[in-house]
Amino acid sequence: MTDSLKVLIVEDDPDVLLGCIQALQLEGIPAEGVGSAEAARKHLTPAFPGVVVSDIRLPKADGMSLLRDVQGIDPDLPVVLITGHGDVSLAVQAMKDGAHDFIEKPFPPDYLVAVVRRALEKRRLTLEVRELRDRLGGRQAIEARIIGLSQPIEEVRRMVVDLGSSAADVLIFGETGTGKELVARCLHEASPRRKGNLVAINCGGLPETLFESEIFGHEAGAFTGAGKRRVGKIEYANGGTLFLDEIEAMPLAMQIKLLRVLQERSIERLGSNTGVAVDCRVVAATKVDLLALAADGRFRADLYYRLSVVTLPLPPLRDRREDIPLLFEHFALQAAVRHERTLPNPDAERMRRMMAYDWPGNVRELRNVADRCVLGIERGFPPFAAPPNVGPLPLAQAVEAFERSLIADSLRRNDASLSRAAEDLRIPKTTLHDKLKKYGLNGT
Repeated sequence: MTDSLKVLIVEDDPDVLLGCIQALQLEGIPAEGVGSAEAARKHLTPAFPGVVVSDIRLPKADGMSLLRDVQGIDPDLPVVLITGHGDVSLAVQAMKDGAHDFIEKPFPPDYLVAVVRRALEKRRLTLEVRELRDRLGGRQAIEARIIGLSQPIEEVRRMVVDLGSSAADVLIFGETGTGKELVARCLHEASPRRKGNLVAINCGGLPETLFESEIFGHEAGAFTGAGKRRVGKIEYANGGTLFLDEIEAMPLAMQIKLLRVLQERSIERLGSNTGVAVDCRVVAATKVDLLALAADGRFRADLYYRLSVVTLPLPPLRDRREDIPLLFEHFALQAAVRHERTLPNPDAERMRRMMAYDWPGNVRELRNVADRCVLGIERGFPPFAAPPNVGPLPLAQAVEAFERSLIADSLRRNDASLSRAAEDLRIPKTTLHDKLKKYGLNGT
């Protein structure tokens, strides 16, 4: 990571500035220079990937002023001050105020390199710790949103965390009700673009006649009824994330224009010949095989390959049945609060039927069932009837899935403590250990 860091040198003497840059570059350390504190401030952010080396004596604002500014931007950003012989006491005070180190003129190039290397190593460690904390915080937030303890859903969470800091466009693939929009929101919230807008477009819900104006915007007078300029969805997503749901429903004519936008990252409003630069991450979602549609001429293959830089598949609920008890509990709690009702009593028969059901509507259908249970109107509804030509889950598989979910939930509630979970489940610790190995779960 040190190789990716750089040094910003602030020095008003062109000869000294050039000498410092060359000394560092000869040692393979990227460096750039500016001649004033005012110019340096334009480069500095809380995530500045490097260190600052500044002369104390500068025109207008001096190095001490710059040090105070850096402390305000990022107290952990190392600042090395260059001093003249008479400024040593000032440099000592600067160290007390938070400077990383100081170098007294004249200095040999190798001494500058040594001091800078130490500062870069400190910066590298600081940024690594921050990244780990951000990833941990993001993971904890994602676990509260994308609920489940199964291996498929754990893989989804891992991909969301890994893709969070990436700018790569993502194609989410999953059946109806698997949570594609939720995952898109988690990708946005885990990214550096989370302060920007998340703009969602349902490509299947817009009339074709309004599609172009809605997405690209228009100028006043572009067509009858266009009384004033309108900013389109793509432009509104600038600096954030554009979520294209049901991308398979986008008209072919619009697919061509969207492909150009994705390639050039620029749009033209209707009625305008001037391009508008846009910087947004694109997350698309589909429930169908886009390549199969492309083979039938109903979707552009080049757009598919442009959207699917990364493909994120979402598992159907029938492939993660062990998550059903936890999801049902979560949705029932939400419904109880929303409807101001009490939680339904645990019902082993209801849970058995839920574990055996095939859930064609996936998580969305389970949430609806939880609502009905909380409202007390589940009777009279056949929510767990198997769809035509689909048999129920074999009893042995249903029992194993249910047992795994109970163990995983106990581990979660007991902070993965094997002893406490065994006590909670009222089984010997050795028995629980064997079951953890059987189901691929972890405990401590």
